[in-house]
Amino acid sequence: MLAIQQPRPQPGLIHHSDRGSQYASHDYQNALAAKEIRPSMSRKGNRWDNAPMESFFHTLKTELVHHKNYATREEAKRDLFRNCLAVPSESGGSQA
Repeated sequence: MLAIQQPRPQPGLIHHSDRGSQYASHDYQNALAAKEIRPSMSRKGNRWDNAPMESFFHTLKTELVHHKNYATREEAKRDLFRNCLAVPSESGGSQA
């Protein structure tokens, strides 16, 4: 939960995850609730569909992470943040 280590996130932050036991546990869900973070998991009846996030992380892993060997955790974090937070216009694409 890196977002809560940064300056206080805005109310209504949505935490997307899969249905892994670590994310579905009562302790984890209580930690999210304590910070007013809304969980988002793919499950029947949940209007916050997680499919776009699952697709994003699949693409991130297959196009970036699996092709590099990082010397340190910090190097990996810098690379991931640079790629996730890059402004679309920096890629050379045209703006509308």
